[in-house]
Amino acid sequence: MKDGGTARRRELQSSAFIPAAPIEVAAGLVFRDGKLLITQRRPQDHLGGLWEFPGGKRDPNESFEECLRRELKEELGIEVEVGEVFDSVVHHYPEKSVRLTFYRCLWRQHEPRALECHAFAWITAAQLSEYAFPPADEKLLQKLRSSPPLWRRTVERFNRPVKAFRKPLR
Repeated sequence: MKDGGTARRRELQSSAFIPAAPIEVAAGLVFRDGKLLITQRRPQDHLGGLWEFPGGKRDPNESFEECLRRELKEELGIEVEVGEVFDSVVHHYPEKSVRLTFYRCLWRQHEPRALECHAFAWITAAQLSEYAFPPADEKLLQKLRSSPPLWRRTVERFNRPVKAFRKPLR
């Protein structure tokens, strides 16, 4: 595994915790040429060194779409068109709870740069297991890993204009 491992994951999953209201996070699934964009958290950040889907915390009075466009611009310098919700999950860490809402994003312009992340990578479905992700991403990772046809349909849909799709992908 790259920059993380199963012991760290078990440690994060094992603590009992009674959560407050979850922190709202928008994350983008950005595909290009059959590959998915992921970012690595900076070492000094919460869960430093782990990989994730780019995005971040929603500010008060900000829509999820505005949040995602802002975060991708700040973290990677890219512009995207935000489409429909792909998946959503609530995860309880020992110190907080997060509600991750994953959106389909169409990459519009600018090459990614690691501005507010440690690194980034474009990966295939086969490479998902090579990277250590936070436990909150596990449900989505299982869905993406378990079905090559889902990955293929997702790639095909994500490479077409967002406005062409309003039905969720199954």
